[in-house]
Amino acid sequence: MPFHQRRLPHWRPDGEILFITWRLHGSLPPHRYVPPQGLTSGQAFVWMDRVLDEARCGPTWLRQEDIARLVVDSIHYGAQALEHYQLHAYVVMANHVHVLLLPQVDPSKLMQSLKGFTAREANKILRRTGEPFWQRESYDHWVRDEQEFGRIRAYIENNPVRAGLVARAEDYPWSSAAGRLNT
Repeated sequence: MPFHQRRLPHWRPDGEILFITWRLHGSLPPHRYVPPQGLTSGQAFVWMDRVLDEARCGPTWLRQEDIARLVVDSIHYGAQALEHYQLHAYVVMANHVHVLLLPQVDPSKLMQSLKGFTAREANKILRRTGEPFWQRESYDHWVRDEQEFGRIRAYIENNPVRAGLVARAEDYPWSSAAGRLNT
């Protein structure tokens, strides 16, 4: 089973679905980055996601329609044109992105491609140069079974509802839930 580690450990078994989250650079202040002690890794992730959903500090460039559209289009491009992964669910929030996918290439390669392209293009839109757009590291979790897959898919697509942005998941335009109405 492939493994590598930066700040977080990354276990990525071949042929398994991954839940991946990444965020804008500077979207969490250092003093609030550490979850309270005693939480499981899953509880710590949910705690951090709630802090991100609040978007009280740091950049929220993904609220801009042109940047959100760029990220959504790039997620679809990676699945359809590049065939880097099979896409199962996604949501683009104000300062972070969740995806549920089955990698067809090394996950590091697909994330480098997706984050690199969107960072360059978003920085052009924002007229920024030489500044990081995405936080360098991403969070990933390998999905163990169909029940977990269903929970994670619902978690991703209901993220805008939990954040108070919409009443129904399908009303949020930057999510796979919205696209499910057309399929």
